[in-house]
Amino acid sequence: MTFASKITIGRICLVPVFAVLAVGYGNSVRAGAPEEVLRWWALGVFVTAAGTDGIDGWVARRFNQCSAFGAFIDPIADKALLLTGVITLSLVDWGSAGWRLPLWFAAIVVLRDCIILGGIKILYLKGKSVKISPHWSGKLTTVAQMFALGWVMLKFTDVPPLWPCVVAAALTVWSTVEYIRTGVRILRSRTTC
Repeated sequence: MTFASKITIGRICLVPVFAVLAVGYGNSVRAGAPEEVLRWWALGVFVTAAGTDGIDGWVARRFNQCSAFGAFIDPIADKALLLTGVITLSLVDWGSAGWRLPLWFAAIVVLRDCIILGGIKILYLKGKSVKISPHWSGKLTTVAQMFALGWVMLKFTDVPPLWPCVVAAALTVWSTVEYIRTGVRILRSRTTC
């Protein structure tokens, strides 16, 4: 296993740590005695895990450690972190009542990933060659989703989390449409695996 892949595995290991800290902070908020140290630890773990995404890719390219395992595990680690953050922060208040990601936002994010995975499965079943690589709209969507997560965790209370979620949701829907279009193009192509 390459060093880059070990960094990716480390990111996966940080996901449950973040979830425990995030839920712990939410429980302290619900009890009326917010333990801010838990919030900052959760944020720190999340930022560290998110930061390793760029680091593992850089290490893989810089030291020629690209591998099939790394290409397979990296998007899983990314989705594990993002989906855990979105689902956790949509179920647990991090401030005054309702200071969380809206449930509809979590549903849109999860549905998009299910559509993408379902589409890939259909393409494989039809014998189509699928190169797993993010579309630029998907990268922009990820940034917007991370921004919404950060908005909740940093508690920018002047503007409710609804507004960053509306922007991220619009980008999420748009990128879903782009991935569907790409899938349809691949499905109609004559090439197979």
